[in-house]
Amino acid sequence: MRNNNDKLTLRQIGIRGAVMIGISVLIGLFASYSGMEDQKQVLAISIFTLIISATLMFWNFRLAIAFVGMAIILGGKVLSLEQFISSAELDIILFLIGMMTLVGVLKDLGLFSWIIQLVISMKQMTGRLFIITVMIISALMASVVDEVTSIVFMLALIFQVCDTLKVKPTPFVIISVIATNIGSSGTMLGNPIGILIGTKAGFSFIDFVIWAAPIMIVSLMISLVVVLIWFRKDIHLLTERLEARRKMQAGLGPLVEIPYRKGLIILISAITLIALHHVLEEKLGIEKNTLLIVAPLAISGILMIWKNERARHYIESEVEWWTLMFFMMLFAVAGSLEKTGVTEQIAHNFTKTFGDNLTVLTPVILFISAIGSAFVDNIVFVAAFIPVVNEIGATPLWWALLFGGCFGGNITLIGSTANIVALGMMEKRYRQHITFLEWFKFGIVIGLITSVIATLLILLIMPLMPVAAGY
Repeated sequence: MRNNNDKLTLRQIGIRGAVMIGISVLIGLFASYSGMEDQKQVLAISIFTLIISATLMFWNFRLAIAFVGMAIILGGKVLSLEQFISSAELDIILFLIGMMTLVGVLKDLGLFSWIIQLVISMKQMTGRLFIITVMIISALMASVVDEVTSIVFMLALIFQVCDTLKVKPTPFVIISVIATNIGSSGTMLGNPIGILIGTKAGFSFIDFVIWAAPIMIVSLMISLVVVLIWFRKDIHLLTERLEARRKMQAGLGPLVEIPYRKGLIILISAITLIALHHVLEEKLGIEKNTLLIVAPLAISGILMIWKNERARHYIESEVEWWTLMFFMMLFAVAGSLEKTGVTEQIAHNFTKTFGDNLTVLTPVILFISAIGSAFVDNIVFVAAFIPVVNEIGATPLWWALLFGGCFGGNITLIGSTANIVALGMMEKRYRQHITFLEWFKFGIVIGLITSVIATLLILLIMPLMPVAAGY
């Protein structure tokens, strides 16, 4: 697992470091011999490869390595300071800061705890109904808040139920993570991939609701059927334990009254404002997606004034600065590939190999991004592939990249941030971990099925889509 670097011996660190640097050098040499004679292009490719390798071999040190890589790129004059600032996607970083702060306030107001209480208090609960509820809520929460917040609170529910009924939590953790990753593809809010693709392609929140959400819902429903079949023994055991619990006239946990209404009103207001951003931008004559970025910041600012005594906590503790700084470095290094013309050349070679037929390119990009996201964090892989899709500039390919990144994240236990968070929570609570094979044998099935579904649906609705993004 990527979060165990602190347990590595010096010898293991040395070997991994040598492999990481070796891969970076080999990719750089390959690039120079394949026609990229500009030293800036070779350096940009080598540094980007170094950062990707760091996410695989030195997860805990990825930000430090990204800092060093960025220093080399700036020192080597691959990017100017002005180009670095424009490539670091500060608009996306600001959006994420606003959303993270907003989520921190909603936590304080008890909104997510109220959702957990709703599930626990359901009458005549069965194993099948519990799974259906968990998958739908996981997907819904991921799409309207974010995947990490969703999985943190859903696992709190799962742990409470599993501990009460004395059942193994592993299958239910996997099920919730799978649904979370699928649900995160439905809107711009569910995953940094969504906001990254949305801003680059010029999509609005409504574009996601029209084109992405229906594909997400169909994929979720079919995944639900697969889950009910695959985990039928665990679900049957859960039903038996629930029936025994009812005979004892005992519930799934203590029920408390939670004042949820303020949090619910704030969440609905925020989503409504974000959903209407495109309409308001047109009426006010503001540049596209400006209100999308500004809305979370404005709402968070108002909430921080209201909750002044907690404002510092929201910024210092609820905002994942470590992750955001890594994103900035990653985006900037990916921008260096674009500025030096590497992505233009890759896009040219890509279309030369596969042609420019969208019926061919769509499944190719979706499955490449799914496979890549399975073994490299999906945000890292999608950030690398965005400039290539941007060069080609066709709308269906953006959706293919979105679903490949989100659905491919389900294939392995290191495929997405939600997976890593879930594994960490489970290890901390139970002192046990899910093995790579235990996850993979179901992840590859669900990843393949959902990727095929997404591909077929994109191809089906492709004639209805605008030809180019940013319309």
